[in-house]
Amino acid sequence: MEKSMSMAPLLLMVLCLPFALGWHDYNQALSKSILFFEAQRSGYLPHNQRVTWRANSGLNDGKASGVDLVGGYYDAGDNVKFGLPMAFTITMMSWSIIEYGKPMAANGELGHAMEAVKWGTDYLIKAHPEPYVLYGEVGDGNTDHYCWQRPEDMTTDRHAYKIDPSNPGSDLAGETAAAMAAASIVFRRSNPAYSSELLHHAYQLFDFADKHRGKYDSSISVAQKYYRSVSGYNDELLWAAAWLYQASNNQYYLNYLGKNGDSMGGTGWAMTEFGWDVKYAGVQTLVAKFLMQGKAGMHAPVFERYHQKAEHFMCSLIGKGTRNVQKTPGGLMFRQRWNNMQFVTSASFLATVYSDYLASSRGTLRCAAGNVAPTQLLSFAKSQVDYLLGDNPRGTSYMVGYGNNFPRQVHHRGSSIVSIKVDSKFIACRQGYAAWYTRKASDPNVLTGAVVGGPDAYDNFADERDNYEQTEPATYNNAPLLGILARLGSGHSGYNQLLPEAVPVPKPVAAKPKAEPKAKSTPNPATTSSPISIQQKMTTSWNDKGRTYYRYSIVMTNKSSKTLKDLKLSISKLYGPIWGLTKSGNSYGFPTYLNSLPAGKSLEFVYIHAASPADVSVSSYNLA
Repeated sequence: MEKSMSMAPLLLMVLCLPFALGWHDYNQALSKSILFFEAQRSGYLPHNQRVTWRANSGLNDGKASGVDLVGGYYDAGDNVKFGLPMAFTITMMSWSIIEYGKPMAANGELGHAMEAVKWGTDYLIKAHPEPYVLYGEVGDGNTDHYCWQRPEDMTTDRHAYKIDPSNPGSDLAGETAAAMAAASIVFRRSNPAYSSELLHHAYQLFDFADKHRGKYDSSISVAQKYYRSVSGYNDELLWAAAWLYQASNNQYYLNYLGKNGDSMGGTGWAMTEFGWDVKYAGVQTLVAKFLMQGKAGMHAPVFERYHQKAEHFMCSLIGKGTRNVQKTPGGLMFRQRWNNMQFVTSASFLATVYSDYLASSRGTLRCAAGNVAPTQLLSFAKSQVDYLLGDNPRGTSYMVGYGNNFPRQVHHRGSSIVSIKVDSKFIACRQGYAAWYTRKASDPNVLTGAVVGGPDAYDNFADERDNYEQTEPATYNNAPLLGILARLGSGHSGYNQLLPEAVPVPKPVAAKPKAEPKAKSTPNPATTSSPISIQQKMTTSWNDKGRTYYRYSIVMTNKSSKTLKDLKLSISKLYGPIWGLTKSGNSYGFPTYLNSLPAGKSLEFVYIHAASPADVSVSSYNLA
């Protein structure tokens, strides 16, 4: 939980230990990080609940307001359900699955990850009972912090707080719309009816957020001490529009990004942080992806400005920008003492996906210090994850249950008090502080997979329960980490993130494929001495509803000693979407982010359809 109260300075001892450098089991870390979400569940726990020391809780949530708000997630080490960070958690879990669902499936964790998303979206659906009504909090931090109780014993106030047209909250509604839209992509193949329901809620919530503007913490004032919306709501409106475009392909949302990018700060803010409050870097990353996919259209100049700000963020992470992020002596990105790890995992996720976006488009990162290969971004993300898992001066893993040296006194009510299944005696509000909070011993319940706040600016860390700045976990620490761990655990770089999102179903059924058409090269109809070569091949195929779809890759190479400009391609017998080119009339040209092809360089573009290869030929070009 984010809090703005002060605490007495802690005397931290600098431990001069060597780095515990070594190989990490990213797949094991992924499994553990997903498991953490089961410990954060509120409501009636399912029969397949794997964190068995937890039990049902919050079973009357919303009852006093005449609405069912049972379910959802506790945000951190408390028993409050805060809507803004919960929605951001769901957005980032969904984005992790959208980008890296295949390696999650290979690791046997895709089903668990999708269940974690659905536990959150089921609650968000309940919290949105009317088009212009959204419940944004259950319980309040003030009364909750007065008590130290298991969620199963809660006696604190469970008042439900909402936003509506008279009490707006565009940031809360916008983030919730983003979460619903992103999750709709996750369930598109495995549960299309549920996916459509989520997208319907997302449409309504965006409309609510845009038409009735205001900061949510002005309407839900009890959230101000814990999750104040410092950045306002413009970033969430752009963020929601980006996710709605990605989920629906509706041009309205692409136009919204183009028309409002300058006025709402999407193209103006040069960021060095990304998290539950400030979404600009995330928006800029998504819009840069749309630009690389050739989707910008008439908004290309505006989208290029988003793109430049995305690259400013990426360059700042690797120390090659005009304003770089601070790092600890041990190499950890450092933003603030209080739960710094949230910024580490969120920024590392953006670096990971942007690295793959660049690699897919065969681009490079343009920094003030020069051009940078995409692999450097992935190396940065890996360094941050490795630090988190134990490669740091203390040799401490900041993921509970991973490795041998991890936090044992986590600032978490449920973890620190004996399980109700072991001792069912009721623990009163203040009794928990006396009997359990001050207890100088390891937690009776290991909060497996939880990522805690982490060390200070000098790599120091005190494993003490009352050190809530460093030992409290949060759901939004873990959510972006799912994608990074899945990516690192896959052990290869064969990704093309500019293709349409195709999250695999958790348990695919093997079926005998139809005969595939033979891949063929589509030569340039010009003479054999043509300076442009075109090689086309089929790279994969799949069956959907009785039809077989094929993905084709075309690599065009400038074989001349001059720069290729003003390219026009003719493509016929194309019956599906194409990525990596810009259409102009009846011909195709370079993507919007590229205006020429240097000597010896190649350009790849792809298309998908349920037919034999399209006919691709060069209509005209210039060499300069």
